Amino acid sequence: MADEIKYEYKAVRTVRGTTGLVISKMQKDGWELVDQTQGTLRSTLDFRRPKKPQPWLLIGAAAAVFVVLAIVIGTATALSGGGDTKGRADKPAAIASQKPSARPTPTATESAAAEVITPQNNPEFAALLKADSCDEANLDFATRHKGRTIAFDGSIVNMAPHGDYDTRYDLLLGPGDKGPNTSAGPAFKYEDVNVLDLKLTGGKIPATVAAGDEFRFVAEVGEFNAAQCLFFLHPVSTEIR
Repeated sequence: MADEIKYEYKAVRTVRGTTGLVISKMQKDGWELVDQTQGTLRSTLDFRRPKKPQPWLLIGAAAAVFVVLAIVIGTATALSGGGDTKGRADKPAAIASQKPSARPTPTATESAAAEVITPQNNPEFAALLKADSCDEANLDFATRHKGRTIAFDGSIVNMAPHGDYDTRYDLLLGPGDKGPNTSAGPAFKYEDVNVLDLKLTGGKIPATVAAGDEFRFVAEVGEFNAAQCLFFLHPVSTEIR
């Protein structure tokens, strides 16, 4: 029984048209498809993969090294004698206070965090805007830049009411000016927003927006849903073009 393989399990929901892509991606990561439940619009895929064995041998060796090191340090401290301790105790406390505190200057870090990512200053983002909506580059970018602010010229690909609301919407956005005919780039999504949430700016502010309208989108990076190939954003400002 010691050699029995232990598995970890994972269930993934997909929408129509993305099942094959999700299966391929999961298999690349070592997952094995064990069951598939087909629905009208969604499918549920059940995967498993062998659990990685715990490196007990390495952990034990590291612990042994730590114990030996502690013994050596303790012995060296005892042999150094109490005279040295007395000498250190006689030193004025003011000497220690004279050592300047090393605090990092936050200017460069804060500046990088505040920088808005655009296709012009970030080659990775420029390439992402030309990639497929299901490309793994979407997940990589969302994971590393979550919470950062991006800006790009785009248009509304699709607009639908959110649930039963009449004034709240789900907006699908795409890079470029092709609106519903957009065929490249991430499927950016604003979920459950009204027109005021878009923070419209520019010359003539419309009372509403529609598919095909062109804007300069400034948004905060959210999560990427690999099963649906949707890249979620949160609106910061929307400038009319």
